[in-house]
Amino acid sequence: MKLRRFGKTGRMVTEIGLGTWQLGTRWGDKFNHEEAMKILEATYESGITLIDTADIYNKGNSEKAIGEFIKEHPDRFYIVTKCGKGLKEPAPLEIYNASTMEKFIDGSLERLGVERLDMVLLHCPPSPVFRDDKLFTGLEKLVAKGKIAGFGVSIEKISQGLDALEFNISAIEVIYNMFRLKPEEELFPRAKEKDVAILARVPLASGLLTGKYTADTRFGEKDHRTFNRSGESFDKGETFSGVDYATGLKAVEELKKLFDTDDLAPYALRWILMNDAVSTVIPGASRKEQILSNIRAAELGDLTDAQMKGVRAIYDKYIRASVHPNW
Repeated sequence: MKLRRFGKTGRMVTEIGLGTWQLGTRWGDKFNHEEAMKILEATYESGITLIDTADIYNKGNSEKAIGEFIKEHPDRFYIVTKCGKGLKEPAPLEIYNASTMEKFIDGSLERLGVERLDMVLLHCPPSPVFRDDKLFTGLEKLVAKGKIAGFGVSIEKISQGLDALEFNISAIEVIYNMFRLKPEEELFPRAKEKDVAILARVPLASGLLTGKYTADTRFGEKDHRTFNRSGESFDKGETFSGVDYATGLKAVEELKKLFDTDDLAPYALRWILMNDAVSTVIPGASRKEQILSNIRAAELGDLTDAQMKGVRAIYDKYIRASVHPNW
């Protein structure tokens, strides 16, 4: 597994990590601890060294499972966790303060069973939070107290990341995939300039870019791909990257022709890694077999110029008009 430098932290991490939103479960289903541990074991055996999680994932059970696993494998993993999403939205700006975040951080410290968190990201708060110097100054104090080694932000909109780059952050987590090209334009160059790590999240557009779904595919009742397609429950961009499902399927068929395969996932991940601004990509896994599929991207050679241009042409034809202006 190839390593990349995680921005100003200086830490070397695998270019493919593990996202744990649906660790050990399909979206909306009951958490399966046994399956979660199998996924983490497969992650370890594959050589992956970065795990991304959040305090709210599986009601804290993702962090607990990770904490249990890393006791047996100390010093192997770099853990990125997120906090603040547990606050009801829209919450007043004053609630998003260092004191509140410290309480969330204390919870993550307990669930993960560690004395210091490697990296904490503000978990997609409202836009004004990204301009709050008191909050970021407070996070710097938590670094000085030894509770966290570094901090950054997870964002919905590019403007939020650009605001956050005015502070001493170390990482930005952003949706970046074949259906979300906007981060390349301004965010990535600015982040590289400031030596800020980039985590590419939702890399497979909620599974749409695996190439496995059809118009007849049905998702679970509690799966966000069923109930949040128009942003009924949270930001629409989290579900299929904000792409209309039927339109996305048309684009996927064009991508399959471009890469001459029905299994798009490795190519979708490799496409992301062609951008050297990306420190790591964090596909999720609800079962251990998906880990093996994800790491196939590390075995692929560089994509050709024709393939890279082809992806952009498909984006321009099917996706750009409805997605590019919104995030």
